[in-house]
Amino acid sequence: MDPITFDRERHVAFLEMMLERLPEDYEAQEINRLTLAYYVVSGLAVLDALDRVNKEQLISWVLSYQVHPISDADLKNGKFFGFGGAFQNFSNDDGKVSEHNFGHLASTYCAIAILKVIGYSFSNFEFTPILSSMRWLQQPDGSFIPIHVGAEADLRFVYCAAAICFMLNNWTGMNREKAREYILNCQSYDGGFGLVPGAESHGGATYCAVAALNLMGFIEMNILTKFSQPFILDINLLLGWCLEKQSTDGGFQGRTNKPSDTCYAFWVGGVLKLLGGYQFCDRDLLRRFVLSCQSPYGGFKKLPENIYPDVYHSFYGLSALSLLEEPGLKPLQVELGIPAVI
Repeated sequence: MDPITFDRERHVAFLEMMLERLPEDYEAQEINRLTLAYYVVSGLAVLDALDRVNKEQLISWVLSYQVHPISDADLKNGKFFGFGGAFQNFSNDDGKVSEHNFGHLASTYCAIAILKVIGYSFSNFEFTPILSSMRWLQQPDGSFIPIHVGAEADLRFVYCAAAICFMLNNWTGMNREKAREYILNCQSYDGGFGLVPGAESHGGATYCAVAALNLMGFIEMNILTKFSQPFILDINLLLGWCLEKQSTDGGFQGRTNKPSDTCYAFWVGGVLKLLGGYQFCDRDLLRRFVLSCQSPYGGFKKLPENIYPDVYHSFYGLSALSLLEEPGLKPLQVELGIPAVI
């Protein structure tokens, strides 16, 4: 395959194959079924190839992962009634095996995103339990944990919560002001964002911060009115940090002194797109880097020197090319991380 030629049909064939059966290397990702499906289905959507998907079958499959409360009391016990990543078997005291599913913010984001991408109507979707129980996951500092017990809190899950509320057009599931304060506290001295306050700036965390602020309606307000101290989003410093992440090979780093990686062509490129600074990066060199990560088997690899593609880097490689307006690809709704739904 010519490294600078985009081979659409090969990528469609790869993702269509991944939709039917994943390689055994993915067995360790059993609990992330909805996330893997999100990469594959959204990738096909970017390729304008959703005709390869049985939509009714997919809708039924996704909805089967939704966790439902049994009674009103369930909504008051702190559990999250979203979507779980997989069904898991547990042995009861009497030795019987029962099947359980636990709601997770990332899986819920992926489930709702899949449904939105394939055109599912949310008019008959009962999402009140999702939003009412999601409030339990927001912490006093404004961050979110992804599940009701035993999990970390960081920007990834603030983003998931904001995206869920945005897609459902209902913000009762979170306190936006508290979430805003947490996000802005994660901006580092160099302009980027760490996953938690005081952490090293990271491309994925920076995307989560900027995209969440955009979804919550704060980015435009910040540019026009400037938040009062101490919560000022320094956009000029942020743009500078993003542009500095483009390496001499054309790709974007996720962190300083790390190699370029296909996925950051979207994570960092998406931030630049949202803030109006995308025209300042070297887009020709970026395209050449992304295409150098194409696999001869279809799909995209993490690094040019890797051998095999994976669904994660395949989706974000395609998303990066969509930002670059590659012919034959659908445009993105950048802040949601999905193809634009018309």
